[in-house]
Amino acid sequence: MSQSPYRSFLAVLAALSLAACQSVPLGGPAPAASIAQPTTAGAPARGPFVAAANPLAVEAGMGVLRRGGSAVDAAVAVQAVLGLVEPQSSGLGGGAFLMVYDAATKEVTTYDGRETAPAAATPELFYENGAPLPFFDAVLSGRSTGAPGAVAALAMAQETHGALPWSSLFGDAERLARDGFVVSPRLAGMIALPRGQARTRWAEAYFTRQDGARYVAGDTLKNPAYAATVARLARDGIAALRTGPIAEAIVETVRAEPRPGALSLDDLAAYRPIEREALCRPFRVYVICIPPPPSSGVALLQLLAMAETPDAARALAQGETSAAAWTRFAQLQRLMYADRDRYVADPAFVGVPVAGLLDPGYVAERAALAPGLTGAAAAGTPPGGVFRAPDATAEPSGTSHMVIVDAAGNAVSMTTTVESIFGSGRMAAGFFLNNQLTDFSFSPVTAEGAPVANAVAAGKRPRSSMSPVIILDRQGGLVGALGSPGGSSILAYNAKGLIGTLVWGLPVQAAFDLPNLVAKGSGFGADTARFGPTLEAGLRENGILLQPNTSENSGLHGGIWRGDHWDGGADDRREGVARTE
Repeated sequence: MSQSPYRSFLAVLAALSLAACQSVPLGGPAPAASIAQPTTAGAPARGPFVAAANPLAVEAGMGVLRRGGSAVDAAVAVQAVLGLVEPQSSGLGGGAFLMVYDAATKEVTTYDGRETAPAAATPELFYENGAPLPFFDAVLSGRSTGAPGAVAALAMAQETHGALPWSSLFGDAERLARDGFVVSPRLAGMIALPRGQARTRWAEAYFTRQDGARYVAGDTLKNPAYAATVARLARDGIAALRTGPIAEAIVETVRAEPRPGALSLDDLAAYRPIEREALCRPFRVYVICIPPPPSSGVALLQLLAMAETPDAARALAQGETSAAAWTRFAQLQRLMYADRDRYVADPAFVGVPVAGLLDPGYVAERAALAPGLTGAAAAGTPPGGVFRAPDATAEPSGTSHMVIVDAAGNAVSMTTTVESIFGSGRMAAGFFLNNQLTDFSFSPVTAEGAPVANAVAAGKRPRSSMSPVIILDRQGGLVGALGSPGGSSILAYNAKGLIGTLVWGLPVQAAFDLPNLVAKGSGFGADTARFGPTLEAGLRENGILLQPNTSENSGLHGGIWRGDHWDGGADDRREGVARTE
């Protein structure tokens, strides 16, 4: 049997000296700064390790691992609980990208659970009276919901990588839904929002107590409909979401006023996740693996490749307290986002120049534009790139990330979402439905008639910023994993986590807690209070005027194996934890 491209890629890397990696096939230019030594000497990485955005979900995952479950088994349990206790971020009605590392084969596989547009969708899905709808009118409509894929992707992965029966993975979610769970402060804050998805008729019914008041932090919230749904999922598998009463409830909700959507039972029955080879490239002495398009992970790899060009490497080597390092990080982001917004889309519909975006010559050409870049960057023309118009797709908040490692060293890095807060604000069978189709460009062409890569089409998957990361050494051994929510800012957040840990040498928690800086277009979004006056003044001198980020804040979760223990982190901007035993 012929060797897969990924295994061949690892074979090439394994033949190279860790210290002498000046010319790596498929990689960018080597850094001018000295290459950091691995921090993973010792025993191979082993779990149990779980990092996720809610302690109840983490405990559900740990319980599966204690019973001998695999990392994927635990991910099923974690997702089922997250969809109940953190419904503003992810759930059974959403989508996901799932990365699985197999310790025995050292292979990384991607499961694409991105939602798809209905068969009846047209490029003018979000048009009304000849013009695009206001964004949140579209979000709250039935038109915004695509066929959900998160559970389908987990089911596909679990069929190959599971160790326990599928039916045994939903007990915690069913119990918490039936008996009730304590509303967390973050969920309470979302419930209290005065408008939008928290105020639809579905959300009002769910989040209003019998006394007429809204649920607040510390209240116990029960969801018997969710308990019945996960019980049916446990019994019937993914078929429970494709046919029968749950599927019928989804379609009925999508087709309700205002602005009903066209999602059908046939769309749900036809949905299939896609197993894809991971996209992996060297970075310093490591190998970074992400999902290929329609994930935007290729943009993250492009930024890391630019970070290894000599000038960028020297700037970044000055460390996390240096205004010069943060300035260069911002400049590289602007270049990355300009290319991402023009070229990344569903590869089944649009040619995405992945190899061109990562071509060493093109990477060097783009990185050379960074010094002195003070405004928005223009997109480049990578080898194989076909002209497409700039895309102004909006990507609001409502996403979560988990990292899980089992006792055998298998790992999962999964970013999962319902898109906006509480998705479309519509509920069926106890869970919120996604508004993922608003991740498409509302306009299929520009005013000049130029085509947009991320335009709506029947059966198409919208471009996603979700880019779960798995980190390997040059022999294919597991080093770590991370990821974040954040809408379009996900790429900046993940890049910060990788640079903080692998370049600046920080402990994982310290890297995650660094201030966020997002440079997309002509502006800067930031955790303004976290930079401190000295660093903020240095950035101001370099033309970076910090403003509060308008995207979702970060929720980095993950860990690095330190040879004998997991160095884990859970972003202090969320309610998650990282646990090992």
